Amino acid sequence: MKNKLTKVANSTNLFLKNFIKKQKKTELISAMKYGLFPGGKKIRSKILLDMGALFKIEYKTLIAIGAAVECIHAYSLIHDDLPCMDNDKLRRGKLSTHVKFGESTAVLAGNSLLTMAFEILTGPNLKINQNIKVDLVQKLSESAGHLGIAGGQYLDLNFEKKKISKNKIIDMEIKKTGKLFSFCCAVPAIIKRKNNKDIKFFENIGADIGLLFQIADDLIDFKGSSKTAGKITGKDKKKGKATLISLLGYQNAIKYSDKIKFKIINNLKKCNLNSNSLNETLDYILTRSK
Repeated sequence: MKNKLTKVANSTNLFLKNFIKKQKKTELISAMKYGLFPGGKKIRSKILLDMGALFKIEYKTLIAIGAAVECIHAYSLIHDDLPCMDNDKLRRGKLSTHVKFGESTAVLAGNSLLTMAFEILTGPNLKINQNIKVDLVQKLSESAGHLGIAGGQYLDLNFEKKKISKNKIIDMEIKKTGKLFSFCCAVPAIIKRKNNKDIKFFENIGADIGLLFQIADDLIDFKGSSKTAGKITGKDKKKGKATLISLLGYQNAIKYSDKIKFKIINNLKKCNLNSNSLNETLDYILTRSK
């Protein structure tokens, strides 16, 4: 699994480095590259490739779209770390972008990565039908904005030190984390021009994968070491974050994550879709936290 993730990461980073190299150099490039590289484990891109393999979509096409996803993800982390948000000074084992470059530069670098994602999706490097590109841009826009990451982050901050119901926590975590996974899972269906019902099915699969990932991430924060996580752990409890761990308890959160994984696999099997590679990725997501 580690080798597969490394391959995805290398391919994605190579695409992004070449894409940035072709652009006119500006004062923000250094901060953008700092927040983007070397990047995390590229699990979102790996999920995209796992799902794309079910539809026999070309590897290069998926890598390009995955690169756009990683730009969105990097932008969200740069902004999440800001003092006005979660105020995190470490990210991926190094100083957060705003600590290294200053707050205003971090905001602008994050904004630039957000817009660069759409440059990638609409650019000539992505060799797919223009109408499909429009559909991808619309779906990724929904995933990144107030219906997705931004809206989820607002709720995450607003829920601090409050008693929040399970359904509201799940809704927040699906927006904050699940929507980008939803996009990754829906991409192959969009490219193959599937109907809205089929696209929604894969979006729901992605939402569950995102929820699984967020629970695993929260479990790491609860018990993991800062060295392993690449960021300071134990923050959620100190800040009074509304998580499924704070609501259900550590062991019950683990049991709940196992149920989600079973649901994902079962739903795919009902449609005669069985991916050993996807199963392996889901296991990796879970074992990160155990």
